[in-house]
Amino acid sequence: MQSTVFPAPRSVSLTSLAAAFATVPDPRRAASVRYPLPAILAMTVAAILANHLSVLAISEWAARQTEPVLTALGFPTVETPCQSTLQRLFAKLDGSALSMVLAIAMVPTATPPEATDAAERVMSFQGVAIDGKAHRGRLRFAGGGCPIHALSAYCHTTGVVLAQEPILAPTDTDRGEAELTVAPILIDRLAWRGRVLTGDALFCQRELCAQVLRAGGDYLLAVKANQPTLLTDLRLLFDPPDDGRRRIVDDRREAETLDYGHGRTLERRVVTASTALVGYLDWPGHAQVLRIERTWREHDSAHRAVSYAITSLAPQRAGPAQLLALKRGHWAIENQLHRGKDVNLGEDASLIHVASGPHVMALLRDAAINLLHLAGVRQVAARLRRHAQHPDEAVSLVLGSLTTHA
Repeated sequence: MQSTVFPAPRSVSLTSLAAAFATVPDPRRAASVRYPLPAILAMTVAAILANHLSVLAISEWAARQTEPVLTALGFPTVETPCQSTLQRLFAKLDGSALSMVLAIAMVPTATPPEATDAAERVMSFQGVAIDGKAHRGRLRFAGGGCPIHALSAYCHTTGVVLAQEPILAPTDTDRGEAELTVAPILIDRLAWRGRVLTGDALFCQRELCAQVLRAGGDYLLAVKANQPTLLTDLRLLFDPPDDGRRRIVDDRREAETLDYGHGRTLERRVVTASTALVGYLDWPGHAQVLRIERTWREHDSAHRAVSYAITSLAPQRAGPAQLLALKRGHWAIENQLHRGKDVNLGEDASLIHVASGPHVMALLRDAAINLLHLAGVRQVAARLRRHAQHPDEAVSLVLGSLTTHA
């Protein structure tokens, strides 16, 4: 897992999350509704932000809140739903509809402002990482049809989950194959103009690249052995065999970074970008190919790793330094989203597995993470502990305008 820099807060002017919940379809019969759905969803996110992570803990947290807090959340009385009520409701709720509402309410505008000069055009795009995540607490229930994986799209710069899709696949299906079955659905849900898809080698597929290009976006994807012909071509270009013949690559541009930390004395990354294979490769919309060499020392031992990538971004839009930043930015989905949801929000330990319950809870955890990231919170665990002592601050995040400081 590679290191990343936490994104700076971005300005958005949107309605509150609590107001957005009013547009989520309620699956209950009108005659049986005792607690308003928007109030329940707002309460759940506020409880998660206050470090109460299970359905039982969420219901207990709500029962302890004062009348002003419950009134602000939208409850008509001081009575709040119990654990079983929440579980039944979440099992019936339409996860896809909830996901669409969250995307509309919390996702900043995709298209960046029109650049006015060449320097601005270089960075006039936004990286979007896609990656799958296993929910290990559900593994024991996999035989009952419970989704145990999900595929997420995550914005590098804002730290916001743009979309999530559960993976409903047979238990004997390869995880990578299962992720590829839902990747086109996830990609189709996003606006790609001004955005760049980043992903590991699994998503380096002709069909996915073509889909993003048709939607007006770009891609930057790792190349590994699952695309043997493409990998061979890149190796021959950047690391040809030493057979005594002299080879000259007309276009060869480089950039490098130096980093310290994570137990490593020094980590050096050198990216080499080239357009030499444009017109030769049988790959949709490719504009540059990359070679990334990492060297570092760890525990007094020297290490070296070489990887390759392909992108539709032309040199005029993204030089080697910008491509390297995009490549490294992809790992924010692991470091800041997946790990954060497991370590801070207990997702990996969750045993919720009935019907839509797992998907709904995963989306509400995403909403909590989004609120914190949009507010510029860097120390998520510390903020959750603070909210546990000051629940009014957690409620304020849910009820307040989704506007952050630039």
